[in-house]
Amino acid sequence: MSIQFPAGHAGHAGPAGRVGLAQTARHSLALAGRGVTRFMKSPMQLVDVVLTPIISLLMFIYLFGDAMSGGDTDGYLQLVAPGVMVMAVFQASIGVGASLAADASTGIFDRFRSMPIARSSPLIGAVLADIVRYVVCLGALVVLALVMGYRVQSGPLASLAALALLIGFALSFSWISVYLGMLIKNPASVQGLMTILILPLTFASNVFIPREGMAGWLRAWSDVNPVSLVAETVRGLLGGGPVAGSLLGTLAWMAGVIVVFFPLALHAYRKNAA
Repeated sequence: MSIQFPAGHAGHAGPAGRVGLAQTARHSLALAGRGVTRFMKSPMQLVDVVLTPIISLLMFIYLFGDAMSGGDTDGYLQLVAPGVMVMAVFQASIGVGASLAADASTGIFDRFRSMPIARSSPLIGAVLADIVRYVVCLGALVVLALVMGYRVQSGPLASLAALALLIGFALSFSWISVYLGMLIKNPASVQGLMTILILPLTFASNVFIPREGMAGWLRAWSDVNPVSLVAETVRGLLGGGPVAGSLLGTLAWMAGVIVVFFPLALHAYRKNAA
């Protein structure tokens, strides 16, 4: 996909890529379109984000469901399906950092730096393009969960809000992956470090067991764990339960991660350009 900008932009952007917010948004969307085109031309890149969560949901229901739920696998499905959705998009957020780390060795960023575009637009565009991965991942999981017997007990607006929150959560936390990709520039190392972060957050949460079944210290951590908070919010939105407290906690974590890791990622990108 070719990226074209109107004549005269070079004078506004300058060598450091200093442009306004509107231009930054336009440049980022153009580069996001480039990323989406890459996914469309190579759909095999989406296989991992589909198969991994499907296998996880099947495994926890049909292998561990009886033991974890005391025989109530239908009730356990209502608990686990939203949690697996959270885990799936969290794991999918690793991909953007690994992809950017791979791109760093190809010279594509040198080309971007020579173009009259905002310095942050290649990173923002890559993050936005990853929405395709999250939508495909969630679409496959929702279909499978419904086939297995999961029942949404709320209206369409609440269901769409749950899916939007999941995508927003993944977009926010993907900036950790982006920062590591710009800092390390090694795809395998990015995947390894992100896995080290994701696994403890996921398994020390209420994704697979309710908080009432946890030890006291683990319950205290689970109550503030971002994975637990977003899982509880999604359960409330899809099941018609309360969401206010967990939603506020989720939004606070999302905002905090962006505030910390977006500047760090941009600084690492600029440092590489120096």
